[in-house]
Amino acid sequence: MAHLFDATPPAVMMKNPTGYPRLLADVGGTNARFASQSRPQGPLEHCGSYRCADFETLWDAICHHLWREGLDKPRAGAIGIATAITGDHVRMTNHHWAFSIKGLQDALGLERLLVLNDFSALALALPALQPGACRQIGGGAPVAGAPIGLIGPGTGLGVSGLVPTVNAVPGAALAPLGGEGGHVTLSSYEPEEAAVLQLLQRRFGHVSAERALSGPGLENLYLALAELRGNAAPQAHARSISAAALSGGDALAEEALQMFASLLGNVAGNLALTLGARGGLYIGGGIVPRLGEWFERSRFRAAFEAKGRFRAYLQEIPVFVVEAADQAALVGASRALDSVH
Repeated sequence: MAHLFDATPPAVMMKNPTGYPRLLADVGGTNARFASQSRPQGPLEHCGSYRCADFETLWDAICHHLWREGLDKPRAGAIGIATAITGDHVRMTNHHWAFSIKGLQDALGLERLLVLNDFSALALALPALQPGACRQIGGGAPVAGAPIGLIGPGTGLGVSGLVPTVNAVPGAALAPLGGEGGHVTLSSYEPEEAAVLQLLQRRFGHVSAERALSGPGLENLYLALAELRGNAAPQAHARSISAAALSGGDALAEEALQMFASLLGNVAGNLALTLGARGGLYIGGGIVPRLGEWFERSRFRAAFEAKGRFRAYLQEIPVFVVEAADQAALVGASRALDSVH
């Protein structure tokens, strides 16, 4: 189950377990998104998105949002944030923000504050997604009640999932996973991919999946491919590499993006096998949804299914690209607040 850290004493939780209005947050390495919810199952209101780099602390970003939207003090809050939650002290993996959960709760005057991994929050929202919020990439129909996998390249690589609760029966609740699967060791049996990963190993030592499957990871692949070919390549931003690849004007960029898709398929297939994710494998994050139809034609699906004797098993698992992940993670944060008692 997801590692959720709730700083509220049990007596307070019993007194007001679902206080409103709520402040909801989805904090990634690049952007922090906020919204309010004024009543149970109510819509998201007063949504705002800000660059993390524009604020010294999360507290500063929250205060700016509340001021900009003219909001009264919230009574409860839930924050999905891109890092492991192991206790009261939180430090982001790909940004400098750090804070005490109890300290932030006291500073905001909240009756409840729940902090969880951002992909645990997104996973909680998956069952509530409308059909138009996702695009299917191969596979068959999802199996109702089966585990669900979630992976998403962005500033980093988020990984989570939903698994049936203990002794679950059909229709039982699914519980979110809280882990750091983006930092598993990345490998490949494909010769050119293995050669690129060897170059990354020389540079980083340990080559995690995030070193290749993220915005900075795409940049790493681009430069490593150039080095492998003995070519000089200027440092390029992930968005410009993607744009050049999609336009067809840069062969190196297209090769890097294809390798990105293939390695993502490899890691996603591992996740689907590990969880038995016959309920579907979902892709969130900020990169893949922007690739549009190109991603359907990429090497992703072939790599996803390339697991030897379990190829047929994976061929049946549908993959869904989440195209509304920004608001979905906020909805998931709210659902997390509902589910913890």
